[in-house]
Amino acid sequence: MLYPQQNKTRNKIDLSGIWDFKIDPQAEGEAAGWALDLPESRPIAVPGSWNEQYDDLFGYLDLAWYVKKVYVPSSWKGQRVFIRVGSAVYFGTVFLNGVKIGSHEGGHLPFAFEITDNIKWDEENSLALSVENVLKPERVPSGNMPGGEMSLFASTPKTSYDFYPFSGIHRPVVLYSVPQTYIEDVTVVTGINGADGTVKVTVKLNAAAAGQGAVELKGSDARFKADLAFQGGVAETELIVPKARLWSDKDPYLYDLTIATESDQYSLKVGIRTIAVAGGQILLNGQPVKLNGFGRHEDFIASGKGLNLPLIVKDYQLMRWTGANSYRTSHYPYSEEEMQLADREGFLIIDETPAVSLQMGDVANHPERLRMCLQQIEEMIARDKNHPAVVAWCVANEPMPAGFGVGALGESDPKMEAVNMAGKAFLDTELARARELDPTRPVTIVTVMGGPQNWMEECDFICMNRYWGWYALGGQLDLAREKLKEELDQIWERFHKPIVMTEFGADTIAGYHGKPAVMWTEEYQADLIRFHLEVAAERAFVAGMQVWNFADFAAVQSVMRVGGLNHKGVFTRIRTPKMAAHVLREFWANK
Repeated sequence: MLYPQQNKTRNKIDLSGIWDFKIDPQAEGEAAGWALDLPESRPIAVPGSWNEQYDDLFGYLDLAWYVKKVYVPSSWKGQRVFIRVGSAVYFGTVFLNGVKIGSHEGGHLPFAFEITDNIKWDEENSLALSVENVLKPERVPSGNMPGGEMSLFASTPKTSYDFYPFSGIHRPVVLYSVPQTYIEDVTVVTGINGADGTVKVTVKLNAAAAGQGAVELKGSDARFKADLAFQGGVAETELIVPKARLWSDKDPYLYDLTIATESDQYSLKVGIRTIAVAGGQILLNGQPVKLNGFGRHEDFIASGKGLNLPLIVKDYQLMRWTGANSYRTSHYPYSEEEMQLADREGFLIIDETPAVSLQMGDVANHPERLRMCLQQIEEMIARDKNHPAVVAWCVANEPMPAGFGVGALGESDPKMEAVNMAGKAFLDTELARARELDPTRPVTIVTVMGGPQNWMEECDFICMNRYWGWYALGGQLDLAREKLKEELDQIWERFHKPIVMTEFGADTIAGYHGKPAVMWTEEYQADLIRFHLEVAAERAFVAGMQVWNFADFAAVQSVMRVGGLNHKGVFTRIRTPKMAAHVLREFWANK
């Protein structure tokens, strides 16, 4: 999962650009040799969602092919060569010169395959990827669940989640080379001991070899070095940094860590910091911190969920303008490039797997979904464990219980808890696996309004999605305020853990105004967000407020989604601020 880099021992070529593309609704391409050459292809941008690039592909989620001709430099001979795909949604298969190399299931996380033995040196190679995003009940996230076709809230496409199922290659495809014996994995764990910082470094080679190496940590005014002694391909050391400059949202200072072995070298940025939970507080470097910010989506016109670097920079600037210091990667891990920028800019991230809207009443599919959820947890933590910006792991968003209905909103129902023990066991297994893989960060799930409260028991802190004033008590903000107070106090009394409201908000059409402030107006959204922030400010155990959503985003087509968009953004899809954005700035930046 190490991010590819170019240095004196490694090489890389980013294959982002225009590829040949063709849909394959009859699944005939593999037998017909499309991995070597696509007949009657059309151009497509990689990275990017195919649904946004061609209007006839907007609703297409089935199999499609990407092909690009590539040369591998002759100077790479003697090294091991890999292809790495940052994200292919949902099931991707790699071919080189017509040979099937391997497949990966699950979007939003990278995968890599070695292609050394399949390269044609000194001539053109045919690189192909087949990708499909068919919605299936057993997948994570799920789609095409049985029933509901005639429901008032039925949607197209038939997802179980409220965002558009964009398809394709969403992040860069990279060729890279490494030495025969190379650094396969690095784990960095930082700590604080008085005024000193500690940096524990564990290095794993691809082979169970013995040997020597060294690490160097460099700051602006000091360098710290230590030797590595490999046994069985693994070495470990700890550096002491006197009077360390700690990483935080206020001062995101990064040290440069370089690891050198007898044949390889790898570098990464390190932020020395700790994260913990105590009482009703989340502690960053031992001090209370509020995770104030947003739920977001990787979503934009034309690029869909494809990596859009200018947009990331723009979004960070707008979040800082509101005074935000945090966000959640709703509802899947975001790009590695975004994580790197968060490290640099000092955003505190709740990193979330793609396990959105797990249908817990569908017990028959629990084993298959749990297998996939655990794979996604393992891949996410392997990819993001060294980012100081990541302060918590979230293993599920709004798992949906059996017997859930609108009438259950806001209720704490012991009967619902009792009949949903299978769902609790599923979620507890996820939490335990994340905690086992990384005991240095808190783990949590994000609960749905009206869901079983006992699902929160194993969380290190509570994450709540609540829509008082919108889906419940819509148009009745005074009553909604009282219900929010009541629920926050009840959950605190039951669990005595910090609470982060990870979603609250209202759909709002930009430019739609009203006096009085009625639902869908900018004034209504501003008033709803204001009372949530006021209620939270009265409760020390509320450790963060994350508005849903940062910006309007593409959703499924339904009677609830005007123009196929979720309009809960405080910015429009093209990043124009609504009145609510100024309310956030009043509470977060101006105070």
